[in-house]
Amino acid sequence: MSTSMSASHWGSPTASKRALLIHGLTMSSQSWEGIAQLLVIEGFFVVAPNLLGHGWRRGTDYRISTLAEDLRPYFAIDTTYNVIIGHSLGSVVTLSLLPFLPKTKETNIILLDPPLESTGEIFKNAKIAFLKEIADRRTTDEFMAENPAWSRRDSMLRALGVYMCDRTAVERIFEHNTPWCFNGLLENIPPHVKITFLISDPGFVVRHLEHIPVDVARLNIKVLNRIGHWIQYEAPNAIMDEVALSKAKL
Repeated sequence: MSTSMSASHWGSPTASKRALLIHGLTMSSQSWEGIAQLLVIEGFFVVAPNLLGHGWRRGTDYRISTLAEDLRPYFAIDTTYNVIIGHSLGSVVTLSLLPFLPKTKETNIILLDPPLESTGEIFKNAKIAFLKEIADRRTTDEFMAENPAWSRRDSMLRALGVYMCDRTAVERIFEHNTPWCFNGLLENIPPHVKITFLISDPGFVVRHLEHIPVDVARLNIKVLNRIGHWIQYEAPNAIMDEVALSKAKL
């Protein structure tokens, strides 16, 4: 892995396949290490940017559209990706990237627990929880104790992501995106794009599944039993299975 000021990279730039990984709130590009290594084994060159407000980056405008526009350079000079994976906040940003995708190349998009809509107490409590996370800054060992399914590596990278995240960015992401309603991003999925939602077990995470659309063309939805919000840490094989399915169909 190599790390620049804005992104982490894995694998060879000359690889025949490319993957773009977009992290969630209070995470960082490095948090994708486990999935990235699996993708490299499958022949991918992997790029994971740091969103504004994360990985020591700072900004002033934290609207989802701005977070997406900030990633436009990753599509410069007709750069394309076979697979794009987004987690949580990164899923919503990924959907905002659809206009940047080339119209002549198939793109497989895998979204992990996408929070398309959040209102009332759920929205308020999420903001409180993330701000508390920044204030408390748990250690690797504390993350491991709370999440037995996580490896030490993933727990360490989770702690690092929180440490490098700007508290003001967290506040502004919630303030600049109120109301939090992004179902409209699914209204016109391009014909060359296939999207899969991997959803955590509703018994593990407070969410309203009725906010997840079920009648959208080119959208596949899978609920993962007994898997929590951090799907990339708890069920990496479920993600890689979707990557394999897309490769078989291309």
